[in-house]
Amino acid sequence: MPEAADKAGPKPGRKPKKPSRAALAKWERVRAFALDLPGATEEFPWGETVAKIHKKVFVFLGVDDGSYPLGVTVKLTDEAAHAHALTAPGAEPAGYGLGKSGWVQIPLEQQGAPRADLLCDWVEESYRTIAPKKRVTELEERGTPPSG
Repeated sequence: MPEAADKAGPKPGRKPKKPSRAALAKWERVRAFALDLPGATEEFPWGETVAKIHKKVFVFLGVDDGSYPLGVTVKLTDEAAHAHALTAPGAEPAGYGLGKSGWVQIPLEQQGAPRADLLCDWVEESYRTIAPKKRVTELEERGTPPSG
């Protein structure tokens, strides 16, 4: 789900607005957490960053260059986690029909955006939903990676 296609880009002739340091730090922490999960790989389809397990995306990280609002998109099938994520300022079901499958897009620049540790919990849930059982078992055997 290319996050970049969901939002209007910068106006022609205008410089993109750089993400705030706090939002960028949060984004970098979530990215590092995602890539530390067993078997996770990073790819750049549609010009944005994604983390995959066995060729399947488990978190869309968008872009960090300021050309689009900074955010993350995760798949949350647990009803409570899904409902909680949708209470974040600006959060919404993901576009391209992915929202029907539990994908939630969460902006990081909004006042009151979720803390990095909560975002990492949601990334882990998304990973557990997408990853093969063998990888989830590997995660459980090593213990849940610290989210910070």
